[in-house]
Amino acid sequence: MEHNLPIIENMANPRELERMFRKEPEAFKKSFLQAWQQNPDSQVLAVWYERLNFKETDHTEKASFFQKDFLFMGIIAILAGICTRIIFHFVEQQAIAPINLVFGIIPFIAAYFVYHNTPRKQVLYTLGLFFVISGFYLNMLPLEEKDSIILAYLHLPIFLWVLVGLAFTGNEYGKGSSRLAYLKFNGEFCILYASMAISGMLLTALTMQLFTFVGMDISEFYFKNVVLFGAAALAIVATYLVSRNLKRSKNIAPLIAKIFSPLVLATLLVYLITVVWVGKNPFFDRDFLLSFNGILLSVLAVTIFSITESGKYEKKTISDYINVALIVLALIIDSVALSAIVFRLSSYGITPNRLAVLGVNILIWANLMWIMLSYRHFLQNKTGPSSVQDAVTKYLPIYGLWAAFVAFVFPIIF
Repeated sequence: MEHNLPIIENMANPRELERMFRKEPEAFKKSFLQAWQQNPDSQVLAVWYERLNFKETDHTEKASFFQKDFLFMGIIAILAGICTRIIFHFVEQQAIAPINLVFGIIPFIAAYFVYHNTPRKQVLYTLGLFFVISGFYLNMLPLEEKDSIILAYLHLPIFLWVLVGLAFTGNEYGKGSSRLAYLKFNGEFCILYASMAISGMLLTALTMQLFTFVGMDISEFYFKNVVLFGAAALAIVATYLVSRNLKRSKNIAPLIAKIFSPLVLATLLVYLITVVWVGKNPFFDRDFLLSFNGILLSVLAVTIFSITESGKYEKKTISDYINVALIVLALIIDSVALSAIVFRLSSYGITPNRLAVLGVNILIWANLMWIMLSYRHFLQNKTGPSSVQDAVTKYLPIYGLWAAFVAFVFPIIF
């Protein structure tokens, strides 16, 4: 095909144009440009023009965007590492609490999401204001090991996690699908970061050993200037990698949760039977009560990550029934834990720790009840799987509000 005449002659014959293109695509493209210049008003050629040029333009735009995105990620990863190292210096001097190290990572993750998906000014100002207030308030607290202050240290990261969720969802913070995507991101992030951290630990061990061979102990220097920096920077790198591939690849966290759900269920049943058999009593054993709550949180996490993928399938699967069984067991555990906490409050008095544990157990119990009722309606074909996911995503801000209450109000009350 050395000239454009065949294309012009067959403008009214789409099948022939397609045949010519498939037979000699490069020759067709060369001839097409001349035909397009001679017939700029042709709707048929206009469609072919977009078909032949759209991919190239789209690819260039995406490449440019990813280059800028990668560059920004690199900058804030370096800033996060430097900031974490500076904060650690003041922690070493005992000038500030160690929990301040979260401000070397979490605000930078939020900044990446804001750059990646710029929200409205109101959302942006809200994020900035709450991060500033949190940092200021945290460092106004006395450096004492009081229960209320320790609780504030433990709950503040949960509140900041909710703020990162606001940055992630942006203008769509009210949509259940956006909140669900944030939960998926967290699962993938934890898996990827753990994998990179293990690789980093192996590299650290190798480096220590190599320098030991030449009679040098660089462990303190290496930890302060390499490990700390790398731990913070890797969090940003993991955020970049997960957010880029979250929609395009099959999520690993829900898959792992589905695999482990039956194992967790079996283990939990055996454990509870053993507890009853040996006569363990969470009403009087504080450590056992804490372990009960740890089990409860683990079951909730496994169930939530398993639920995040259920919306893709309208049909009920064995995983749904396993999830229901897990939720029922979790409700039993939580009910026993609540009874034990109320007993300890009435018997030994009110303390910040008991009130905090009581509050979180009430919240989890209510959340589990909502999820179980939604699951029942789903299994009875009264609703779709989205109602189960709503029971998870719509409840997330309540955990954030409770974490903020404990972090900001408990130190004032107690």
